[in-house]
Amino acid sequence: MQNKPPSPASRSFYRLALHTLLLLSSLEGLAATLPLTVTQALHSAAIPLSNTAVVVQGVDTPHPLVRHNASHAMNPASAMKLVTTYAALDLLGPAFTWKTEALADTAPLNGQIDGNLYLRGSGDPSLTQERLWLLLHKLRSHGLAVIDGNLILDRSAFDLPPHDPAKFDNKPLRPYNSGPDALMANLNSLTLTVQPQPASNEVSVFVETPDNRLRLHNRLHLENGETCGDWREKISVSADDETIELSGRFSVACGTKALHLSPWVADKQFGRLFGTLWHEVGGHLGGKVTAGKTPENAILLADHDSPPLAEIVRDINKYSNNVMARQVFLTLDDARPATPEGARRRLQNWLSAKQLDQAGLVIDNGSGLSRQARISADGLARLLQSAWGSPVMPELMASLPVAGIDGTLRKRLNGSTTHGRAHLKTGYLEGVRSIAGYVLDKHGKRWIVVFLINDANARNGKPAMDALLDWVADH
Repeated sequence: MQNKPPSPASRSFYRLALHTLLLLSSLEGLAATLPLTVTQALHSAAIPLSNTAVVVQGVDTPHPLVRHNASHAMNPASAMKLVTTYAALDLLGPAFTWKTEALADTAPLNGQIDGNLYLRGSGDPSLTQERLWLLLHKLRSHGLAVIDGNLILDRSAFDLPPHDPAKFDNKPLRPYNSGPDALMANLNSLTLTVQPQPASNEVSVFVETPDNRLRLHNRLHLENGETCGDWREKISVSADDETIELSGRFSVACGTKALHLSPWVADKQFGRLFGTLWHEVGGHLGGKVTAGKTPENAILLADHDSPPLAEIVRDINKYSNNVMARQVFLTLDDARPATPEGARRRLQNWLSAKQLDQAGLVIDNGSGLSRQARISADGLARLLQSAWGSPVMPELMASLPVAGIDGTLRKRLNGSTTHGRAHLKTGYLEGVRSIAGYVLDKHGKRWIVVFLINDANARNGKPAMDALLDWVADH
């Protein structure tokens, strides 16, 4: 019996099947190809492809469209905050709040307590001077005016190793180098306003953070430059227990600038702020400010709840706040006192439960302000895909800077296709640059995009990253 030749329909089916097999077999090759605009920008920046990692993948697809060097663990800088904030939203819940309590040895009598006042913290990342003032005003409105004993700062919710603010980059007065603390106000920083006075050829400096004990020595000189440049690097700051001294030059082209400093450790800064605000609301402290623990029989006089975690996460990711991220990271520990080891353990267990753990992952403080932190582009992409299918996706996505609109992306990608279409966490350290998040293309499809650079020329990598974002948005 002679075999019949295949019918036209059968031939079409075989061709389609063969095409599908070829497509699937070449998926890894296709996924390893970076867009030409990206490779050209990297070449112009003198950044080798081997020092970059990229993943582009649909939020609802199992395979990446672009995958380059993606399994190699690299320093992600502040993109590591995605791990901390997603874990916090999932483990603690978007409505989670921190509580700061004021307690006393005895109940107030005739506006006075015969003993100590205790302020007990729980790690609130958002306790500003305005919110502390409200807590103290609540005490005054309840009739308390005189504290006969001491003010005891109870920071026992965290058990922390010694912190060296100079360790990371030898800039100990920069607020981002402050360590975490269970009782912290104003992110352990104070604000000075620096303002040029061309008429008198002077520079004025105003202390915005209340501090009755601070003495300011202003030795700044005004210069008539046409551009402001990196004004912060032209100002030298020194501080002791009572004095801050500014020296250097400040250009008239800079206009008014806010100078944020962390001259003291958290308990000292908190005590100074409390003393000033307590005096402002008409209170009197008879004793001194010291650290200690609240007795079990202490009487609660007033308390303050932080904004919900969803708002805190927004501040962390929009503005890449390292101190707030470290506070949230420690809060992940479900034991008290919380420790960095306990927070890392719970975070690792959470990643394992979600099948997001990976080789080479290193999480130290949860903020990304680290030379040791490591995660792969694959790991970040898997995390973002998990978050996309999570109940907390709306809160996490809303916390990310929007390209050309706000946060750390406010001045970036303006006028490009990506403007307003990308929600991305940025990261930048010396030798490190990163972006990770979601991009909506012009056809309405949303993509996960991760781009990591670890190279001495990483500071020049922004054009390559922007080229990738525009390529995805135009896809």
